[in-house]
Amino acid sequence: MATKPVPLSKAKARRIWLRAQRLDEKAPFGAGAQATPAAVAHLGYVQIDTINVVERCHHQILYTRIPDYRREHLRQAQSVDRSVFEYWTHALSYIPTADIRFFTRAMKREAGLSGWFTAVTRGDLQKVLGRVKRNGALTIRDIDDDKLREKDHEWASRKPSRRALQLAFFRGVLTVSQREGMLKTYELTTRHFGWDRLPRPAPESERMAYLTDRALRAQGVVSLDSICHLDAPRKAAIRKVIGQRVRRGELVPVALDGAKHEHWVTPEMLEAPLEPAAGIVHILNPFDPLVIQRKRLAAIFDYEHRFEAYVPKQQRVFGYFAQPVLVGDEIVAVLDLKTDRERGRLLMQKWTWLRKHGRAALRRKIEGELDRFERFQLAR
Repeated sequence: MATKPVPLSKAKARRIWLRAQRLDEKAPFGAGAQATPAAVAHLGYVQIDTINVVERCHHQILYTRIPDYRREHLRQAQSVDRSVFEYWTHALSYIPTADIRFFTRAMKREAGLSGWFTAVTRGDLQKVLGRVKRNGALTIRDIDDDKLREKDHEWASRKPSRRALQLAFFRGVLTVSQREGMLKTYELTTRHFGWDRLPRPAPESERMAYLTDRALRAQGVVSLDSICHLDAPRKAAIRKVIGQRVRRGELVPVALDGAKHEHWVTPEMLEAPLEPAAGIVHILNPFDPLVIQRKRLAAIFDYEHRFEAYVPKQQRVFGYFAQPVLVGDEIVAVLDLKTDRERGRLLMQKWTWLRKHGRAALRRKIEGELDRFERFQLAR
């Protein structure tokens, strides 16, 4: 990797990243139900989280990129078309089913799961699997004969069947065939997809190439940290992939203004004539791909996001569930929002300005987007 890095300004890096995230267009994936699997395929994954202060993050991430997104579109992709499935990336996520072979090797490994599932006995596992095989898909609510056990971890369940379902899920024997809120329906993976067996695992070399390509597609400008988010052990293998591509001229090393770490970009993206982003307003969920890697966000957007849901109230700066507001290619404000579903209102807990000038015009644009966001929030 002796090639001298090309200087890259933060402004250009922002434009490249926004282009890769498809946040510089109003409807980059089109409209209707098919826009949802298209968005998941482009992003590579859409994170799932339990917090429901405003909107489940997976729905908001898709809504941000699909103006006419409806929750039933994701349900159709998962349960009817089966074009997406749930599994673990850096967190539980929706992933394109076409990519499942890059995850089946992890499904076949039991290493790393023992700490979570030591309490699961062979009998527990056989019991729940036998029940699914005989009676079809089920939720944990369908199992009411568990004898509760002491928890061995604060996040663990006292129900042996729940832990057995989770273990079978991580092993790929069961998949989540349907989700209502955070209630998951488990089905045999092969039966759900109509397969005789799981797809053959991709060789590790192909998986490294897949992870690199996924990051380049969704991030534009990449670093080892951004490709291997919460997956540091793979950095050495990814570095080899990057080195090979630099030598072949498929990647260009860039010196991002003010950044300490190495970055790379494709020649096509580096040379693309990207115009300044239009003034589109996006209210970004804290788990949005643009926000979740906070060091990267700070390095490129000069904004340090704080996720303060677990911070004592007196120490919060932006608020319990603060959401950055992107207008064009600048994060101009942070809003702490909460949905009052009983009264049918989106509540503004706190509005923090980051932009010093032009606030009146910005406020009108942001409030217009808040009105649209409120209608989406309350449409069930």
